[in-house]
Amino acid sequence: MSYSMNAPVGFWEWPDVQILTAGERRIPAHSEVLASASPVLESMLDQPRKRGGEERVISILGVPCGAVDAFVRLLYSSRCVPPAAEMGEHGVHLLVLSHVYQVGRLKRACERALASGLTAESVVDLLVLARRCDAPWLHLRCMRVIAEDFAAVELTEAWRFLRDNDPWLELDILQSLRDAHLRQKRRRRKREEQRLYAELSEAMECLQHICTDGCTDVRPSRREAPPRDRAHCPNPTTCRGLQQLIRHLPACNRKKQQQQLGCTRCKRLWQLLRLHASICLHPDPCSVPLCSQFKRKMEQMKAKEEEDDKWGLLAKKVASARVMCHLARRNAVPVVLAEAELAD
Repeated sequence: MSYSMNAPVGFWEWPDVQILTAGERRIPAHSEVLASASPVLESMLDQPRKRGGEERVISILGVPCGAVDAFVRLLYSSRCVPPAAEMGEHGVHLLVLSHVYQVGRLKRACERALASGLTAESVVDLLVLARRCDAPWLHLRCMRVIAEDFAAVELTEAWRFLRDNDPWLELDILQSLRDAHLRQKRRRRKREEQRLYAELSEAMECLQHICTDGCTDVRPSRREAPPRDRAHCPNPTTCRGLQQLIRHLPACNRKKQQQQLGCTRCKRLWQLLRLHASICLHPDPCSVPLCSQFKRKMEQMKAKEEEDDKWGLLAKKVASARVMCHLARRNAVPVVLAEAELAD
């Protein structure tokens, strides 16, 4: 039987290569097809023939005959995509053969097909296979399955065998799972921070809106006209919360504020006012209360920090100079004694 179903009629008429498989079975094939599909087979076919030999023989042993037959048939196919039935029966062997003989399209197709059927029982064996066959895509999918259901994977016979016979690989897998967990925590923390920053940005916008135009029940003290309705509010929910904080401040129990912890709601409003002053770009006077006072205080603190930095740098230089002078005096004493002895 020759695999010439996709070739023009009469183009490949006589197979010139025999593929020897397990069980001494021979599969006829064409050297042009094998060489064009695999660089490894091409290099094997370029070797000189044995003396007196007319027909080339390539041995593919170590895998079942059906897997070799499916492999050769896929080399003749233009798509190199194995059917589902063949993948279920020879998927692992086809991945090994495509890796050994460097058939890239078939290898990628085998990776996708094996990854689609991953289970807790098979994932450890396929992970080891992916590492040995340099299949990073399949390796990544296996690690995801292990991370998602490690409790079930840990109970399988394959994991127990791995733990007893390859502790270094077990340690590598556990370290990879730990790193993936840390990355997931960092991504979750970063998403929470971005959400918090977005909420604070909305709060700053609503605070400027309330202090400038007024909103429902709260309006600037200098405005006598009724405030604008909720339709013009940039964020009704945030505005409602800010208005509650603003109404709470004058009505808060002052004795509670003098306690060690103070009022949390008042502290929250003061923090929002300070944050607004830190990012405010409006010229004075700003419509937000205490904005100018916070700005002046921050400028004074910044000037004090710069002055402290200068004094700190000056102190370091003076201390360094004092050490150098002390070392110079210590070195100068033996020199003076030597000169005195020479004079005597």
